[in-house]
Amino acid sequence: MTRTSLILTIGVVAACGGRPDAAPPAAPKTLALADSVDHLDALAREPMVVQHPGGALFVTGYWDPMPRLWKSSDLGATWNAVTVGTAKDGAAGNSDVDLAVAPDGTLYFVTMVFDRARLEGASVHVAVSHDTGSTWAWTELSRTRFDDRPWVEAAPDGTAHVIWNDGAGVSHAMSTDAGRTWTEQGRPSMLGGSSHLAVGPKGELAVRLVPLSASGNRFTAGVDSLVVSADRGATWTRYPAPGRREWHPMVDTTTKPAQWSVAEQPHWVEPLAWDDTGALYSFWADGRSLWLARSVDRGAQWTSWKVADAEATPYYPYLIARGHGDLAASWFSGKGDSLRAHVARFRVPADSGAPAVVIAPAFTIESLALAFFPNQKVEPDPAGEYLALAFLKDGSLGLVAPLQHMAAKRLGFTWRRYVERP
Repeated sequence: MTRTSLILTIGVVAACGGRPDAAPPAAPKTLALADSVDHLDALAREPMVVQHPGGALFVTGYWDPMPRLWKSSDLGATWNAVTVGTAKDGAAGNSDVDLAVAPDGTLYFVTMVFDRARLEGASVHVAVSHDTGSTWAWTELSRTRFDDRPWVEAAPDGTAHVIWNDGAGVSHAMSTDAGRTWTEQGRPSMLGGSSHLAVGPKGELAVRLVPLSASGNRFTAGVDSLVVSADRGATWTRYPAPGRREWHPMVDTTTKPAQWSVAEQPHWVEPLAWDDTGALYSFWADGRSLWLARSVDRGAQWTSWKVADAEATPYYPYLIARGHGDLAASWFSGKGDSLRAHVARFRVPADSGAPAVVIAPAFTIESLALAFFPNQKVEPDPAGEYLALAFLKDGSLGLVAPLQHMAAKRLGFTWRRYVERP
């Protein structure tokens, strides 16, 4: 195998009056792997992770006919399956998942049902637990053809939000009573896919809109934007997304059977994240470069920086934020035997000067393609469109990656914990 390396850069494009000459905050010299645990159970494609205020970790991923969830009470050293209910309880989901936790400890688990015979989504569901995952109450939010890519977030005041798409725009449901009831709101957009959802410190909402929707069955050229709401989704303001991306259809539905079409630099989840000061961040890949942008006016204007250059094409970025400009990111690079996964920390100073950047050594994930379509090769595969991250209460950084090796009967996820060292 050839090793893919990253060339660290701290370039800057002052898009709206930033201070590119300002000294960045001190960065740790290394981002080191502290723990790595393989949990073998059921396949957990495109996993997600959250930490409960009490310290327990929850991980989910998809593939089985019913939703799967795991819990750790020892910072990821061991994991146990969580019973989330049966079909009689309303539990459903074999595709895209997301997790969120409210300040009061209420857990939210959103799932999607995908019709693998028709290659299209069928419904979106959300489960809520008020007892740290012991019991769950399920609600069906939508049963519409092409339902796709749900996300869930909880605002600081406890209000919960779910978005998804169905090929005819993005839907939004909200709960103000800790998930006991849900009300569908007006659509944030009548076009595009629900690429990501982020909630700010004052309950601000940001939804990333992209051309791909309906599990790749719809492609709306020209949609590359975000919408922001400061009133819980009652009204939305649209802004162009910072940076540049080349979008291509994901599925060729003109052939029978449909054929998988993957661009050299595929895009799907284009992450957004708010820090605790109300700054909004975007992270994306363009060519061989990775870019970070910051907006202090809810997406109207952006300051952008090139934070890394890669020898192999980077793609499928993910981003989380906290504090004042404290961010963590992940992405993939390369294809086939050169496929690598990456994790980094960024610290953006208050004056919008260039961020301090530290990138951990690249690593491989144990994942081989499942061959959804006839022309797919059984070769190393990212098993989803992001690597999930979580800031942990002990100051470390958690990452969960899929384990997808059918032939070896190694199915589950890998838990990796990173610490900063001088």
